[in-house]
Amino acid sequence: MNKQTINKSKEKLARIWRNGSIGKCFRISYDVIWNLLLFFIISGIIVSFFLGGIGLGYFASLVKDEEVRSFADMERSIYNYEETTSLYFADQKYLGKLPSDLHREEVKLEEVSDHLKNALIATEDEYFLEHNGVVPKAILRAIFQELTNSNVKTGGSTLTQQLIKNQILTNEVSFERKAKEILLALRLERFFDKDEILEAYLNVAPFGRDSSGRNIAGIQTAAEGIFGVKAKDLNIPQAAFIAGLPQAPFAYTPFLNGGQIKNEEGLQAGLNRMKSVLNRMHKAGFITEKQLEEALEYDIASELSQEKESIVQEYPYLTFEVLDRAKDIMAKHLAGEDGYTIDDFENNKELRNRYMIIAERSLRQKGYRIHTTIDKDIYEKFQEITKNFEHFGPDHSIVKINPETGEKESAIQPLEVGSVLIENSTGKIISFVGGRDFFEFSQNNHATNTKRPNGSTMKPLLDYAPGMELGVVQPGSPIPDVSFTYEDSTPHWSPKNYTGRETGLTTARVALARSYNIPAARTYLQILNQQPANYLLDMGITTLEEQDMYNASLSLGSPRQGLTVEETVNAYVTFGNMGQFIDAYMIDKIETNDGEVIYEHNPEPVEVFSPQTSYLMIDMMRDVLRSGTATYTQSALKYKNVDWAGKTGTTQFFQDTWFVATNPNVTIGSWMGYDNYDANADGRSDKRINVRNCSNCTLGYSSRNLLFWSELVNAASEIKPDLMIPSSDFKRPGGLERTTICAVSGLLPSEECKELGLTTTDWFNAKHVPREEDYSIVKGNYVTIDGKVYDALDETPEEFTENGYFLNIEFIEDKGWDDIDDLSDLFPKGDNWNKIKIPSEETLKNDEKAPSKPKEVKISNDNLTWKASGEKDVIGYRVYVTDQEGELGTLIGVTTETSFKLQTRDKEYYVTAVDFFGQESSPSKRIIYGTIEDPDQPDDLEEEEEEEKQEENEEEPNEQNDDSDQNNNDGSEEQQSDDTPEDDGSDDSEQTNNETIDDDNEIIDPTDNS
Repeated sequence: MNKQTINKSKEKLARIWRNGSIGKCFRISYDVIWNLLLFFIISGIIVSFFLGGIGLGYFASLVKDEEVRSFADMERSIYNYEETTSLYFADQKYLGKLPSDLHREEVKLEEVSDHLKNALIATEDEYFLEHNGVVPKAILRAIFQELTNSNVKTGGSTLTQQLIKNQILTNEVSFERKAKEILLALRLERFFDKDEILEAYLNVAPFGRDSSGRNIAGIQTAAEGIFGVKAKDLNIPQAAFIAGLPQAPFAYTPFLNGGQIKNEEGLQAGLNRMKSVLNRMHKAGFITEKQLEEALEYDIASELSQEKESIVQEYPYLTFEVLDRAKDIMAKHLAGEDGYTIDDFENNKELRNRYMIIAERSLRQKGYRIHTTIDKDIYEKFQEITKNFEHFGPDHSIVKINPETGEKESAIQPLEVGSVLIENSTGKIISFVGGRDFFEFSQNNHATNTKRPNGSTMKPLLDYAPGMELGVVQPGSPIPDVSFTYEDSTPHWSPKNYTGRETGLTTARVALARSYNIPAARTYLQILNQQPANYLLDMGITTLEEQDMYNASLSLGSPRQGLTVEETVNAYVTFGNMGQFIDAYMIDKIETNDGEVIYEHNPEPVEVFSPQTSYLMIDMMRDVLRSGTATYTQSALKYKNVDWAGKTGTTQFFQDTWFVATNPNVTIGSWMGYDNYDANADGRSDKRINVRNCSNCTLGYSSRNLLFWSELVNAASEIKPDLMIPSSDFKRPGGLERTTICAVSGLLPSEECKELGLTTTDWFNAKHVPREEDYSIVKGNYVTIDGKVYDALDETPEEFTENGYFLNIEFIEDKGWDDIDDLSDLFPKGDNWNKIKIPSEETLKNDEKAPSKPKEVKISNDNLTWKASGEKDVIGYRVYVTDQEGELGTLIGVTTETSFKLQTRDKEYYVTAVDFFGQESSPSKRIIYGTIEDPDQPDDLEEEEEEEKQEENEEEPNEQNDDSDQNNNDGSEEQQSDDTPEDDGSDDSEQTNNETIDDDNEIIDPTDNS
């Protein structure tokens, strides 16, 4: 552009300015802009009031349903946080926390580190000490971020608001919940001071997981679970780490859900969060620059608690057992608070189920303190012994049908174990063994929940103690160990001894010590009509069914449901308490977290047996250990002088083995068996498990359990000698007498019993000492015919009788032992017992006829022999001698045999038969031993031989009549025998009716019984 053009432009602008055009335009623009600005300001104010009104109206609409809460309501709400129930061993020793979805422990604010308080305030609510529950700008910022869907959300909740959200409202994300939260936060700040609000928050805030993998809440639980210290002992970096957790508990927690520490990468998020918290603490002036640097350099990872077993992992059987018992106690307590009675609770299944649910929830949330009776040291030692025991025996392989697939599946069943130790005087369960391994083998509690037939451990409880109480048996009472059949049961019942052998009459004491089944069953059947099963009910046994009450086989330990180890041991406590039953218990008391006792166990003794019966039962059971089935304990027990009394038990096919024993202080029992033992390769029932014989076992079937029991006793005695080793033995009460009785009858000994040496001495209840003299043994003359014994009559020739002892059949009938087919089975082996004869049940009838004469009389090697009489009542023979043939002889001997030793030659001999009634036969054929000079004797003997032959031929039909006589001995005239031939024709008939004078002028009559 040239100079001329520029000058023209300047002149033009000068004319415009001189004319006033620019000024006018500026003034107009200014006015317009100002008016517009004023309009927008006024409009903005109007819109702000409008929007504010809308916002307030909207806010009011959001909180219109929220009731105005009182101070009491607010207090109850913010302090109503769940707290985990704590368990304790005996003597206040801490056990652990009950399993819960969230573990929490309450703590007072003064017991929390100042570093933690400062870290929390600096991180979560920097204006906590200044605001009135909310920070408006923080709320607006949060709303703006929410509306704009900003990637960065700083949050607008104060600690007060977070407390409201956790304790009163929910975690729902909505404007309505936020509005209520603001309103309630403002109201909360009016009622509570800052310390109260902070304490409540510290007890409810979530902190992720602890070193056991449990979900935790509350600062005390966090401090202990993450660093193993109390909340008051947290240092700066530890406090900063924990304070950072509530923002994202499971992202920042250092532990996995199994309790393991995360790897380095997994820990980094929590460490970064800790550094952020430390910087905020420094910015807020809570820590110095030096403290910040030291905390940032601190190796926080090295301070983390190592993985810990939870209470369930460490004490699984105990934890769940206590929980189950506590639920039952609390359910009854809570139902009672609501006005229900125990009967309502027990008899209304729906009511019971409802309160059991409420009780479990209460136990997991209310922070109760449950004190148990379990001795920590003994319990832990019992578990150690169980884990290391090397003699459990073989595993059992079974094949079962899978109910879902229908397929066969094989499984290995290890031999399991259960044991319970109870203090007699209180009923406290001191310790127990629930099983070999809760996680590896079985979660069944074999001490308290597993029901099994209890075998011979039932005998003291149901047979002998009730029998003694009812007066039908005493320790020395004789009982037939002879098999029988009980026909009143369906099917008929025939108990057998486990050895398969029988011993005859034995005492109750010996029968118990050696665990004979038959005497126990006989004793039980004697009292069955008096319902002895009621004694079991009085001793706390709850598993009996109605049909068990009349079941004969219950006497040998076979209730339909079985008994638990606890029930069986608890029943034996009755003997240890001299007849007083005290129900066993495991929970001593339950307290609230404030120390209020809401339950405390009070033992209520029940008298079951008299002290006399109890002591006699104990005295009998002492022999089980001294000389019976539990003698193995004598070598296994370390403390030999303890007064133990107990009983072993086995079940059919050796499925289970038991041993329970009591001393004056405690009772302990143990069981071994299988969880499942009733399936074979076809899935059918087969209970024949070979547990008795084990190729890899160094101990026998029963000895394994006796050794296990002994090891438990030895260990407990080392730990608590005052408990396990009484200072004295069981004390014998008054009302007992030591009495001598006859071992056959149990009555006072007769002279006959004393002469036989069959007396025994034992203790008796003075009320049941026998007063009657024995009449079971009869002394007198008897004869033996064909191996049978008959009581001699007055007319029975004495030379054929024996004087001795035989059993009185009347006594057998009175005792009810006539169900024994062979009474000789009653007598044990022994010389004294062998002297007792069993009288024949047959009755010999007198046909008033002399027996037939002996036949086949011969002489061989100086012995006169003949054929035995075939008649049933012949008891012996008389031998006669004469110098002259055909003359009546002189009696030279009697015998019950069929031979007689001859001493003199050149004589004639003959034999007669004598019957039970003193009747004598005619002489047998005469026979000469050597030669006799007789001028009247024919030189030729053919005639005599022919005569004898003819005589024998004539007698043959009569022999058949003898046989008929034996079957039909009715004494009729038609029956004939050799005693009364129709026409003998010999001189014998005359001789029996004529007296003859011998050389000494003595009258000899062959039929004279004298």
